[in-house]
Amino acid sequence: MSRDVLILTPDADEYLPWLAALAGAGARLRTAVSARQALEVYAGEGVVLGRPDLVAAVLQRMPAVRWVQSTWAGVAPLLGLGRRDYLLTGVREVFGAQMAEYVFGHLLAHELRLAERRERQHHREWWTADSGGLEGKSLGILGTGSIGRHIARVAAAFGLRVIGLSRSGRACAGFEQVWPAGALVELLGGADYLVCALPDTPETRHLLNERSLRAVRPRCILVNIGRGNLVDEAALAAALRRGELAGAVLDVFEREPLAADSPLWDAPNLTVTAHVAGRSRPRDIA
Repeated sequence: MSRDVLILTPDADEYLPWLAALAGAGARLRTAVSARQALEVYAGEGVVLGRPDLVAAVLQRMPAVRWVQSTWAGVAPLLGLGRRDYLLTGVREVFGAQMAEYVFGHLLAHELRLAERRERQHHREWWTADSGGLEGKSLGILGTGSIGRHIARVAAAFGLRVIGLSRSGRACAGFEQVWPAGALVELLGGADYLVCALPDTPETRHLLNERSLRAVRPRCILVNIGRGNLVDEAALAAALRRGELAGAVLDVFEREPLAADSPLWDAPNLTVTAHVAGRSRPRDIA
């Protein structure tokens, strides 16, 4: 297999300084910022470092590739190609800090009532209402992988009780209890905050749907930083309108960008962000 590397991502050139050791060891590094450019410059490299959606668009025309290293944690765009003659690796232990900051930034903003205080300030109103707090409450994390574990470690510093859900239900450091996938309702009923950090698989599609959302506590805040397929978006918007949970923060969606006519845009107590919770920064990925 050729040890040369094709870097296929819109910020491909930013990877070069961080991969200087490879070049120094004799590997040739070639860059492309689009699928079209990748096909133009491809010269039989055996290794591709790239964004999965861009790699998926060209991989079938690159028979010499034997290893694809994703720049994302997820690799879903590559799973449907039918090609199985290469090694595919995702990214681990990279996004935890970013995503934990995102999660607790939003949870603290909710408890401190920052949006309300800003609105009162806008109206020049001296508003002395109490804030809430995180300590002593329960945080449910769907997914006990590297991201979920990092969030659990940070949660401990806030005095939160952490429970989790995984396929096996196996005990995990940092979690007081881990439920197996079939016990989703039990976890939902015990969580004041719910963080979704699950991958995109057939088993996770619409795990949070009209039926399961009924088990969520009315005071619960839901934060989805995993994959958009997890949440039935219409069911969530309807639940928020009925006041069946206190709020939601969504960073990922079934289709991105989120359609202009999506019911999520104006659902009450819902914050939409544009897939920014965990960025693939070249220095980290490299």
